[in-house]
Amino acid sequence: MKQYVVDELRPADYTKIKAFLDARHAVPGFDGLYWVPVEPSLLNGLQSTHDECQPYYFALDLSPDRLACELLVRTRQHVRCQCIQYATQNQRNWLIEWVDSVLEELEISV
Repeated sequence: MKQYVVDELRPADYTKIKAFLDARHAVPGFDGLYWVPVEPSLLNGLQSTHDECQPYYFALDLSPDRLACELLVRTRQHVRCQCIQYATQNQRNWLIEWVDSVLEELEISV
């Protein structure tokens, strides 16, 4: 699996990130798993035509020492579909910039 990983989190940083993600992107019943919606303007041609699969998400996995962000664009509607694909360059860049902006907002330097 391709991922963007922020590792070596300090306990205080983990607590800040967890509170932020819990408030906005938590997946009920799955502690440490979060779904961040992909901006609709970033969808590729196939994804934008699959109305029944929208919205799309990136999955984030937070543990006490790291934040792992899958670079796979997923849907909650289906487990398998052709539109579930690795992120395009624009989607990947958007996710990395999003994570970096969250860290900046929370005053976390890594």
